[in-house]
Amino acid sequence: MNKVSRWVWGAAIGVYAFLYLPLAIVVLFSFNDSNLNAEWVGFTLKWYVMLFNDEVMLEAALNTLGIGLVTCVVATVLGTLAGYAMYKWRLRLLPVLVLTPIAIPEILMGVSLLIFFVMLNMTLGLVSITLSHIAFCIGFVAIVVRSRLQGMDESLVEAARDLGASPAMAFRKITLPLIMPGIIAGALMAFTLSIDDFVISFFTAGVGSNTLPLEIYSRVKVPMKLNPEVNAVSTLLMMLTLSLILIVSRVAPNALRAE
Repeated sequence: MNKVSRWVWGAAIGVYAFLYLPLAIVVLFSFNDSNLNAEWVGFTLKWYVMLFNDEVMLEAALNTLGIGLVTCVVATVLGTLAGYAMYKWRLRLLPVLVLTPIAIPEILMGVSLLIFFVMLNMTLGLVSITLSHIAFCIGFVAIVVRSRLQGMDESLVEAARDLGASPAMAFRKITLPLIMPGIIAGALMAFTLSIDDFVISFFTAGVGSNTLPLEIYSRVKVPMKLNPEVNAVSTLLMMLTLSLILIVSRVAPNALRAE
């Protein structure tokens, strides 16, 4: 191994350590028998027992999963249609309308949605959070789907049309299966962004409507003794995300590949 290769390998190891070492520490200290994340004391599962007996945290987790699933379904459908429209008709205004919510800062998006809901005299709660998540997730799904469409062989659709297929049938039989990996990737992205969002949820959540990121923030900002329970719920959240990736790789082996 020459000097350049050693530098490359060293830089790669450093980058991956920077990305994954904090996650490993969170998982490790979720089993630490200590109220503080200062040093390792011993192995325990009591933080997970406390977590599953914590009604407030469980309610926040259920709210987050419910919002995430609804956002995933609605944003995937609308984002797929938006991505297809941007690819098919090349309208100048359409990309601006679809992509602006993901281009502007999240705090501006949150304030704008809050003002919008207040103008509508709408009570802030789980519905307002869900609508807000759908609004900013549509653009992410649209980008992924449009990228997939740009790599598609359009001659396949033209051949189907020449053989007598209607536009709807050609889309259902040819286009949709070809862009399905992009749709699945967009759905996973929408779900992940929804369950992870804090800023927009902070502005659009009402009294009594709590999500997991909001609950975690409320606990870590004051008493440090609650951190181990936060580590436990963070570990479970990571396991959920990894499980989704594994399920998709089994059900649709090509879904996470570029080709």
